[in-house]
Amino acid sequence: MNTVLSRANTIFAFTLSVLAVLTFGCFLTTAFKDNITNVHIDTSKHLVKSTYTPHGEKSDRGHFYFDLNVDLNPLFNWNTKQLFLYLTAEYETRNNKLNQVVLWDKIIKRGNKAKLDYKSLSTKYTFFDNGNGLRGNKNITLTLSWNVVPNAGMLPMVYGDGSTMFSFPDEYTTQKL
Repeated sequence: MNTVLSRANTIFAFTLSVLAVLTFGCFLTTAFKDNITNVHIDTSKHLVKSTYTPHGEKSDRGHFYFDLNVDLNPLFNWNTKQLFLYLTAEYETRNNKLNQVVLWDKIIKRGNKAKLDYKSLSTKYTFFDNGNGLRGNKNITLTLSWNVVPNAGMLPMVYGDGSTMFSFPDEYTTQKL
């Protein structure tokens, strides 16, 4: 009646269907978790310099040091593979209502140290503004956000509970950044 290949195909299809249902059930156990934790950010030594981009355009380059304190251990559960953290600066200029720049990032895998307590950390990426929007800007907001990379399910983007605001000086610096 049925060949060996037909029976193997039926067993394989049934096994895949059961695994898909089990994976979806596993996803549902963590799908409604909020993944939010408190973040504490402080900044110091704010400097801004008039410079040129690698493309030859005149721009402002900002530099500062930041302290970061956050415990990400509550975000890890059986369905969390890793966290992708990134620190963004948001500010407004005359030309653009909203500017967002990623200044620092880090990947934390399951089993690694998830309680971060950094002091006087420099930005990982250069803080350029196309134009002169950083000098004298009084409203730079730093926010730590993260993506929870699951074993199964959606990839949520979460903003940390806590951000900080700072301002850049009104004068350009002549120091080397």
